[in-house]
Amino acid sequence: MLVPDVRTFLAVASAGSLSAAARQLDVVPMQVSRRIAALEEDLGVRLFHRTTRSLTLTAEGEAFVPFATAMVDAESGARAELRPSPGTASGVLRLTAPSGFGQSVVLPMLSDLLEANPELRIDLDVSDRQVDIVGQGLDVALRIAPLEDSELVAKKIASNPRLVCAAPAYLEKHGRPLTVADLDSHACIRLSALRRWPLIVEGTLVRKHVDARVTTSSVEAARSAAVQGLGLVQLTYWDVFRQLADNSLVQIHLTDAAMEDLSVWAVMPSRQYVPNRVNVFLGALQSKLAELSEGH
Repeated sequence: MLVPDVRTFLAVASAGSLSAAARQLDVVPMQVSRRIAALEEDLGVRLFHRTTRSLTLTAEGEAFVPFATAMVDAESGARAELRPSPGTASGVLRLTAPSGFGQSVVLPMLSDLLEANPELRIDLDVSDRQVDIVGQGLDVALRIAPLEDSELVAKKIASNPRLVCAAPAYLEKHGRPLTVADLDSHACIRLSALRRWPLIVEGTLVRKHVDARVTTSSVEAARSAAVQGLGLVQLTYWDVFRQLADNSLVQIHLTDAAMEDLSVWAVMPSRQYVPNRVNVFLGALQSKLAELSEGH
């Protein structure tokens, strides 16, 4: 039973004729007649008594009116629920973000986002593990690492280059490295997932072995260890932008190497029928990153 057929039935019952219903629905009378015939065949009953001069509901047609009305109302309600007004977001936004970026950027912006969208709920997974977006029913995944070929849809949100930094106290005590070779004489803090530090040397990506005085699986722990003066650390800009702003960490520029230029990506299952809650969230995220970039 198709909702357009049911909607046509109600129009005919209200208008009292096929031609009047056709004008109301802005279709030709033949289309109205075919829809009514299809509905009657589907239900297995006659809904109207038809003569050349009149059209009236049968007893079965009378009995079907309240059910037809409920169906049309339910369909209209579903459309309204699933397609909220463009300026607002509703429903549950399911997303995942890397731990460092999630803690430093995503979590602090949620208060304003939820206040502006009272019907929105957030289900946030803050983790550095790669998750199955489709399998876990996620709306969007924020990722920093270089993206592999995928059938998923990726949208660039902001630049997020790697950088090397250290606490002022560490640099005062041990000096500042100037070249790639200088890294060999410094204690370093390394992420477990990054066994060697990626560096761009003469236009080529190389992976530099460093003396890992501290190794950790957590971006937050690596950042904290660096702030405490335990060594040099290589993280991304959005992992340490607050510490660079308050000078608890200082960026180090090597004369013979550049850093890998990563980005923040929003990865989604499909580019079709993207929920409005995703667009609202990504718009808010881009605005927040732009605001923070200007402030620092």
